[in-house]
Amino acid sequence: MRTFKEHNPISVVIPTLDAGAVLGEALAALAGARLIREIVVVDGGSEDNTVAVAKAAAARVVVAERGRGPQLAAGAAAAAGEWLLFLHADCRLEAGWEEAVGAFLAAPDASSRAGYFGFALDDPSPAARRLERIVAWRCRALGLPYGDQGLLIARSLYRAVGGFAALPLMEDVDLARRIGRHRLIPLDARAVGSAGRYRSGGYLRRPLRNLFCLSLYFAGVPPSRIARLYG
Repeated sequence: MRTFKEHNPISVVIPTLDAGAVLGEALAALAGARLIREIVVVDGGSEDNTVAVAKAAAARVVVAERGRGPQLAAGAAAAAGEWLLFLHADCRLEAGWEEAVGAFLAAPDASSRAGYFGFALDDPSPAARRLERIVAWRCRALGLPYGDQGLLIARSLYRAVGGFAALPLMEDVDLARRIGRHRLIPLDARAVGSAGRYRSGGYLRRPLRNLFCLSLYFAGVPPSRIARLYG
C-alpha cells in the first residue's frame, strides 16, 4: 500500500435537471470531505431551484446541453481534479464512503482501475432489498454498474477510454464497457438512491423496462431511439 499524499485530488461531477428537491442531501453527504477538491454541478436547464441549491453548497455550476451524457462530459472537461467522481443528483453516499475511496486511491494500481459504490435504495420494503440483490448480481456477473452507483476514475484512464459519449441514454453502460469489467472494482460503501422512481414506476415494471432497453442497446439499437422508447 502507498500513502496517498494529495489531500484533495477529486473533482465531483453531478449532472442535474430540476433536481432541487434532492440535490441538497447529495451535497450534504460530501460536505467536509478532505479528498474533494471541488464539486461541479452541470445543469441542463433547470427551471426550479437546483442552481441556487448548488451555489448555497459552494458548488461550481456549469451549464451544458441537456442530456446526461453531454452534461457528464462537460463536467469532466471543466473539472480540475486528478480524479473524477461522477454521481447522480438523487444519490447520497453513506457514512464511511471517504474511507473506502481513500483505500481505493492508496492502491498501487488505482489509476488503472475505476471504482463504483454499492447500490441501495431509501426504502425499507422487501422489494427494495430484492432489487439491490439483483443489481449486486449484475455488477458481479456482468461488470455493469449503472450511473446511480457513482464512478470514481483517474482522469488519465477516463481520457484513455474516451470519456463519456454524448448519448441521451446508456452513457453509463457505454463507458463501463469501454473501461472493461476487469478494471471495475466495487468500493466498500454504498450510494443510496431515491426509491421514488421505483414506487411510481413499479418495482417489477421499471427494472423490466430497463432490462428491455439494455437488451436493445446490446442488439445495436441506437441510444437515441431507445431514449424515445424509454420516455
